[in-house]
Amino acid sequence: MIAWFVAAGVALLPLTLGDRAARALAGASWAHRCPRAALVLWQAIGLGAGLGAVGLGLVAAVAPLAAVFPHGMHTLVRQIAGGHGLDGLGPVHLLALAWSVGLLSWLTVHTARVVRRTVQERRRQRLLIDLVADHLPAYDAFVLPVDGQLAYCVPGRRRRIVLSKGTLDTLTPAELEAVLRHERAHARGRHHLAMLPFVALSHAFSWLPSARTARQAVAVLLEMIADDHACRAHGELPLARALVRMAAGGTGPAASGTFALADAGVVERLQRLLDGRGRPGWVPAVVYAAAVLQLSGPLAVLVAPVVCVTL
Repeated sequence: MIAWFVAAGVALLPLTLGDRAARALAGASWAHRCPRAALVLWQAIGLGAGLGAVGLGLVAAVAPLAAVFPHGMHTLVRQIAGGHGLDGLGPVHLLALAWSVGLLSWLTVHTARVVRRTVQERRRQRLLIDLVADHLPAYDAFVLPVDGQLAYCVPGRRRRIVLSKGTLDTLTPAELEAVLRHERAHARGRHHLAMLPFVALSHAFSWLPSARTARQAVAVLLEMIADDHACRAHGELPLARALVRMAAGGTGPAASGTFALADAGVVERLQRLLDGRGRPGWVPAVVYAAAVLQLSGPLAVLVAPVVCVTL
């Protein structure tokens, strides 16, 4: 049973290191060179920690029922199905089971709330845009009649790329094309789905600084990934110039649930664009391997009872 405890608990190691470690990962130079690999690692850390915390409680809960965790889970399921309830579990084991069930319910409820709130906000944004903005077929974008510089994407099945009149008046054609490609990258890459779990996590554990750091770091990484899409077609300089102009003359943060060009990590992104994005080299392979290791323990704990039944 000790091995199962270790397999479930090892995924919690990043949380035990605290916010200082999270900030170090968020600001690492390799993460800015390889934003996609860094995003996968953040996803593995978040998912692994959640699954590991749930699995740790389950392993502790069924410990008195069998020497091996999968058999203990089978025994518990058979007891419940046979009407014997939680026989054989002491107060500590019941507390561990309540921890797993409560944590899973807590995460599910907050995720559902964030999804509902985000969907409602995006629906409201699309309605407002359709009412007050003019559609420009040449750019496949909607233009708001405001003088400030604004460019953002309302993602989803009915996406909207939104620009302001001030943006059209300020940017050169090359800069505008780079901005549009950046925003389309958010929509096509479904970056809102990658962001959603971290928003839910920061709401569910708002007292954890590392949860807020993860949300901020992932937002910057998604912007860098979209930057890379724009740079492949138009180079770094037009996007960097557009980013400076938008940050200097912007009208404030975009609405919740949207991806605005100059909202997240402007300084880091400018430095990355002007200094060169660099070659990732062997770093992505190492990071992907670390992500797999991060998830392997918790997944093994949760999948093992199912696999044992089918064998």
